[in-house]
Amino acid sequence: MALEVFHKDETLQMRRKLIGQSCRLFFSHDPVKIVRARGQYLYDENGMQYLDCISNVQHVGHCHPSITQAAAAQMDLLNSNTRFLHDNIVLYADRLAATLPKKLCVFYFVNSGSEANDLALRLARQYTRHQDVIVLDHAYHGHLTSLIDISPYKFRKLEGQKEWVHVAPLPDTYHGIYREDHPDPGQAYADTVKSLIEEAHKKGRKISSFFAESLPSVGGQIIFPTGYCKRVAEYVREAGGVYVADEIQTGFGRVGSHFWAFQLQGEDFCPDIVTMGKPIGNGHPIACVATTEEIAAAFTANGVEYFNTFGGNPVSCAIGLAVLDVLEKEDLGGNAVRVGGHLKQLLLQLQTKHPLIGDVRGVGLFIGMELVKDRASRKPATEEAAHLVRRLKEERIVISTDGPWDSVIKFKPPMCFSIEDAERVSTCIDQILRELDDTHQKEDC
Repeated sequence: MALEVFHKDETLQMRRKLIGQSCRLFFSHDPVKIVRARGQYLYDENGMQYLDCISNVQHVGHCHPSITQAAAAQMDLLNSNTRFLHDNIVLYADRLAATLPKKLCVFYFVNSGSEANDLALRLARQYTRHQDVIVLDHAYHGHLTSLIDISPYKFRKLEGQKEWVHVAPLPDTYHGIYREDHPDPGQAYADTVKSLIEEAHKKGRKISSFFAESLPSVGGQIIFPTGYCKRVAEYVREAGGVYVADEIQTGFGRVGSHFWAFQLQGEDFCPDIVTMGKPIGNGHPIACVATTEEIAAAFTANGVEYFNTFGGNPVSCAIGLAVLDVLEKEDLGGNAVRVGGHLKQLLLQLQTKHPLIGDVRGVGLFIGMELVKDRASRKPATEEAAHLVRRLKEERIVISTDGPWDSVIKFKPPMCFSIEDAERVSTCIDQILRELDDTHQKEDC
């Protein structure tokens, strides 16, 4: 039986009545009602097509037929409790292992990125027997209570910082304390972590872990300076802690040149724990934690069984395997290099024309364009960024902002994004920024 379909206004009215108001919609002033999707395109109830620059969750494209077929076939055959023996979970773990450094060879499957980061926190504390955590400013690692506590992006608006949480400066060479003109910003920012460790030790506290997205997204599409992660890992390990790389936004080839964003820091850098989510299932709820045999053994040694009813179930793993197949068969990592590189060049060209564009940064299909009031002060242009997002929606392009001041236009589209899509976005941004430039000139007269 077909589901009842409501008029958009009725749907919105029912949502406001039935769904918690803290669950916000994109474009809350005028939401888009999406009823179907394919590839990098969304369609509303009137059949209007929108170009999707937001949905990094639908990693290989909305409703990819290979993913749908794999899910339906396995669901028709079996979907069981994960405590029954089944091939899919070991086949999938083996495929993931092939993408990672050899020491990351033990896997735990869960249902979401938040679950993955919560488990990573447990693993780190069990292994090190320490409690304290170092995180980056403006970081977000998930919605569970344990993760709100290590997410400055959230806890600064709530109960504040716990005594066991230590916040390091975001290694932002555009707005941060060490900028692009510093001779070695990677070392300088790493030394701020070293200082935090020393301060914690003076208070008799011990570090269990350093948590960081491999490319901070909520922080504003930040690209770490060279050498930063390697030096931080050295300092953290010397203090008895472990390095946790949150790849929930950036894994599975989004950076193009590598499968994992942490690999951008060089072949000699390897985290102790890697968490993954969002793109892993192309929209299906599956996530994972990868770690070392030593850390896994310590977790087992506590004598408490770890059990997850759905994490790694046969359907989830069939979908995960299909995602890996599509990434390989369609060379979506290569596409991220080609299309992402082209998009970045187009945005850099726009930067030469529009004073509002202060910075363009990113790698692969993970790109940020920061708007500023003026380039000398680098004062964030928050209102202009919001205006650009609204106007792009009118041009049927959906995109969003992020960063500490919501002044960064972020590009994290499905990996099937095309050269034509990049040029369409660039052309529209050019036109809208010209409108803004004209408005500002009139105001100055």
